[in-house]
Amino acid sequence: MYNNYSPERLGVRPTAQLANRFLTDAFVWMFLAVLLSGMVAWMVQSNQSLVLQIADLRMPLFIAQLGLGLGIQLGIRRLNASVALVLFFAYAGLMGLTVGVWVWYYGTYSGNPMSVVQAFISASAAFGGAAVYGIVTRRSLASMGAILFMGAWGLFVAFLINGLLLHSSTIDLMLSVAGVVIFTALAAWTTQRISRGDFAAMTGSMEKASVYGAIMLYIEFINIFLMLLRIFGGGGRR
Repeated sequence: MYNNYSPERLGVRPTAQLANRFLTDAFVWMFLAVLLSGMVAWMVQSNQSLVLQIADLRMPLFIAQLGLGLGIQLGIRRLNASVALVLFFAYAGLMGLTVGVWVWYYGTYSGNPMSVVQAFISASAAFGGAAVYGIVTRRSLASMGAILFMGAWGLFVAFLINGLLLHSSTIDLMLSVAGVVIFTALAAWTTQRISRGDFAAMTGSMEKASVYGAIMLYIEFINIFLMLLRIFGGGGRR
């Protein structure tokens, strides 16, 4: 697929043509995964009994999603590229179940029936703008990575604490806004790393790098969308 590019050469910044190939492959896999999640979500939100069944299984589903997502990222070097891609699409399908419940909930009970459309359009705009910036900027975003990852995990913990203990609508809104900022910045950082060949150097494989980049981009887009859905849909403020 990427002939004449050995792992020994992957630590060197790729040519413009190869960088475009990295980006194209990662974004194609990411787009297909989002499409799969969207199809699953549409089927879920159109069937209320299915929504209720999935809602009852939210904790096992959350654990499965978290385990599969982290498993792919942590095991990408050992996984076959085709296996990693299959697991990625399985992850996207599981995420579609959760997204379907969120879409049904906010589309049905929020004071803004257009919240889902607004969130998707806004998420696409924010993600697209961040991706373009990551590609065209000459400024290195490498130093942002560790800070943003710590921020993302801190956000995750804060959401758990607020959801289980505090139940504060104000905190929910603040965390959602922070989430949009964090994951939008991460999208720019990820896009730059893909274009510079960082993931190819890390995995030692062009194919694995495209899958790894795709899952990172997918996670960032889905989180931007879900955070914006909470904002436009009213979050916990009802």
